[in-house]
Amino acid sequence: MPKVATLLAQTDWSTTLQRMNKHTEHDTREHLLATGEQLCLQRGFTGMGLSELLKTAEVPKGSFYHYFRSKEAFGVAMLERHYATYHQRLTELLQSGEGNYRDRILAYYQQTLNQFCQHGTISGCLTVKLSAEVCDLSEDMRSAMDKGARGVIVLLSQALENGRDSHCLTFCGEPLQQAQVLYALWLGANLQAKISRNSEPLENALAHVKTIIATPAVSRHFLSPDDGSLYVI
Repeated sequence: MPKVATLLAQTDWSTTLQRMNKHTEHDTREHLLATGEQLCLQRGFTGMGLSELLKTAEVPKGSFYHYFRSKEAFGVAMLERHYATYHQRLTELLQSGEGNYRDRILAYYQQTLNQFCQHGTISGCLTVKLSAEVCDLSEDMRSAMDKGARGVIVLLSQALENGRDSHCLTFCGEPLQQAQVLYALWLGANLQAKISRNSEPLENALAHVKTIIATPAVSRHFLSPDDGSLYVI
């Protein structure tokens, strides 16, 4: 068995330290992004100062530009991280949530309504919070937000198509087109609920979504009492 001294001598400490530093840098960067997201959800992007971010994250002043070249670059990275997590949660819900595809799509909307009814606010969605603010402020952030929103629409489109193929829901038009309508309807309801501080816009939107993705009619087979022939209604 090799002696401890031999093992220590064989260790590439420079590589080990590089890996440790890289891991620490990744953790610090992630912590800054997570902290920034929470501050933006409270104050908006322009309302979040870098000094406040570093103080809240308990990261030394001056280290921000080690991880991000600018506040705008930080905003892009924050949005990319936000949507990656959002897409993962939505994928899990739509692919393996309770019920059929129609149930899962409706659950996506019901979760937001439940949250608003419980807390009186809509939290956790940077699209609702930042869209009007950053789209005219930064083209890079607008592009990141557009990419993230389109990802949500694609996931809804896939669920609609799978639901129609499995005969648990029906709708008019193409899946992608209908997904765009559903997402736009829900974003508008979120904004209106935020303005009015009332859940009615969300409730009305959910009721309309249920009519857009309807449950297929059940066919019934009967024998004619006259001639015994089979007919369907």
